[in-house]
Amino acid sequence: MSLSLSLEFFPPKTPEGAEKLRAARQQLYALKPEFCSVTFGAGGSTQEGTLGTVREIIGEGVPGVPHLSCIGQTRDSIRERLAGYRAAGIQRVVALRGDLPSGYGLGGEFRYASDLVEFIRAETGDAFKVAVAAYPEVHPQARSPQADLEAFEAKVKAGADVGITQYFFNADAYFRYVEELRQRGVETPIVPGIMPISNSTQLLRFSDACGAEVPRWIRMRLQSFGDDVASIKDFGADVVANLCQQLTAGGAPALHIYTMNQSAAVLELMKRVG
Repeated sequence: MSLSLSLEFFPPKTPEGAEKLRAARQQLYALKPEFCSVTFGAGGSTQEGTLGTVREIIGEGVPGVPHLSCIGQTRDSIRERLAGYRAAGIQRVVALRGDLPSGYGLGGEFRYASDLVEFIRAETGDAFKVAVAAYPEVHPQARSPQADLEAFEAKVKAGADVGITQYFFNADAYFRYVEELRQRGVETPIVPGIMPISNSTQLLRFSDACGAEVPRWIRMRLQSFGDDVASIKDFGADVVANLCQQLTAGGAPALHIYTMNQSAAVLELMKRVG
């Protein structure tokens, strides 16, 4: 089975982190990713690190894709950033509203990701392939599932090419979400975001913070292993490999893997996916 994969990293905060990430990337390139994306901190707090990491990835012969969040940004700051991306040979962006830094009002000239997508298209035409976020289990701040589908539809109308989902562990949530979008006439590819499981405490904390549902049976099994790291990793790789197989068998166009800047869990997962 030939499967299109993309990988996501976050900008390292220390020289040691940067070295570790370089080593992890070299191992992960064996999976032949279509592209590697790099996240952008709350309020754009890591933006220079994002571009630096993307440039390194491009230098390693793989398409690098920056995340671009618009909260707290001005039209001028986004215009300047897009010009920098074009100069660096970047051909794709992931356009997001972004998280608010703590203690931060809703500043900036953009309110929604759809406003950012519209601005990117107005400024640069088709220079970039634009990916946006999708939420099979409903965005934690959405007023309703209906409003969430409308928000995704608005991003597509503004010019988004593809959706990449928040991670999830229930394939049915993904298939239902895609079906509901198709019923609304949205034909954009929706790529599932996949989170390997290698650390249960981190996963549960992260999921509670971002509104991703960890099914009770997975939560209970993970907690039952206590500090047995090997069992957590083995169980996690099985659960997520099974999810990937269900998704690809059901027609998912590709997989986008949240690597957490680690290679071992991702390589083990893809070995089990086959």
